[in-house]
Amino acid sequence: MLIAAAVCPYPPLMVSGVGPSGDPRLDDLRTACWSALDDLRAASPDVLVVVGPGDTTQDEAPRAGSLAPYGVDITIALPGAAEPSESHALPLSVSVGAWLLQRDGWDGTVSAATVAGDAGDADCVELGRRIANRADRVALLVMADGSPLRADTTPRDLRARATAYDAALASALRDGDPQRLLDLDAALAAEVGSPGRKALRVLAGAADDGLFDAEVTYEDASYGVGYLVGVWERHG
Repeated sequence: MLIAAAVCPYPPLMVSGVGPSGDPRLDDLRTACWSALDDLRAASPDVLVVVGPGDTTQDEAPRAGSLAPYGVDITIALPGAAEPSESHALPLSVSVGAWLLQRDGWDGTVSAATVAGDAGDADCVELGRRIANRADRVALLVMADGSPLRADTTPRDLRARATAYDAALASALRDGDPQRLLDLDAALAAEVGSPGRKALRVLAGAADDGLFDAEVTYEDASYGVGYLVGVWERHG
């Protein structure tokens, strides 16, 4: 059963050594993400599953990745990976999630799942249900960006639609209702290039018809991309 979830973005800039040092925008984003992990830890999950966009849909994703494509020779592994050097197949989304967990010192059981951009909507929901059935107390760390079209250089009408989509996403997260995530506009998400909608459908599937206390602790468009940090905790 899903007992808690956190939603975080996954810009490679958030990783120390990739982004500029001393940038308060990144510091604020990292702080919000680590605070969300504190909330997940307080829920005492039996297992934490990191979910993010990838090239394929997998219930069990590889456990290590590399940020070499982003200019730094950093190998990142999920907590508990015995041989982090044996595979570098994690997508960026889960790699950034693994980095957050490493820096946070997470010491519980962790696994990863990925969802492809062309995954069927029903398949995303079913993946979430399978994940929620892994243990009595399951937590999710969902890596999901908003629209990358929030910069001033984006044509005004398209930027307005990107802003509207990100606002709808934030509202759905604040509501704590899985159905609100399922109702996010698929056509608009595609138009504004948001890669996170499918991962959020996995969250909705895992949450099923549960009641959740929810909050959004970070909402900004740093670097022209919509970034949100939110936390869901099962009510009662």
